[in-house]
Amino acid sequence: MQSHNIIELNNVVKTYQRGDVAIPVLKGVSMEVAHGEMVALMGASGSGKSTLLNILGCIDRLSAGTYWLDAVDVTRFSKDELASLRNSKLGFCFQNFHLQPRMSALDNAMLPLDYREPILSRKEMVDRASELLELVGLADRMDHQPSQLSGGQQQRVAIARALINRPRLLLADEPTGALDSKTSHEILELFEQLHQDVGLTMILVTHDAEVASHAKRTIHVRDGLIAGSSS
Repeated sequence: MQSHNIIELNNVVKTYQRGDVAIPVLKGVSMEVAHGEMVALMGASGSGKSTLLNILGCIDRLSAGTYWLDAVDVTRFSKDELASLRNSKLGFCFQNFHLQPRMSALDNAMLPLDYREPILSRKEMVDRASELLELVGLADRMDHQPSQLSGGQQQRVAIARALINRPRLLLADEPTGALDSKTSHEILELFEQLHQDVGLTMILVTHDAEVASHAKRTIHVRDGLIAGSSS
């Protein structure tokens, strides 16, 4: 694998088995993402983009082909190896935030640190989470629970949580799908700021051309295949 790529997929196939029926979802996907790129994966519902995201996020296993992530062939990693990789190199943002309702913004942001090695001290965890919540504009909301935050503020907490382990790659699945247009624009501007300031590699999965327009490059997924790429 070339060192300037953080992602390299070669002829990736994903087939689900439903009883005796094989259902092909990805039908030979090859793609590359360079370190520091901000890329949109765009496709209609059923195109295979969510399955592709699960492969990229080491949540699901591919049926055939190879996947190199940050210069490591992860194709045949065990479940434990994939879990360790997810926690150390990947950050995730989802449409519905997935925050713990009875925890403060600070504690929600710190949550992934409970599963990392080596374990940080409580002070180190609080310092790191506080710094990130300040970075996403929530310095005055750290003690608030999700019910006391707007949708946009909840997504900012989710972004801080995604960054807490200092990942090499951020994967965002329809990150503005539950937000109004004004808040969506603010969150996408925040992604762009993080991309520029931190140099983080980002992949935005979306069906929305407006969301995709904030990325530097768009990869189009159609019927389980890469249908093209545009800048």
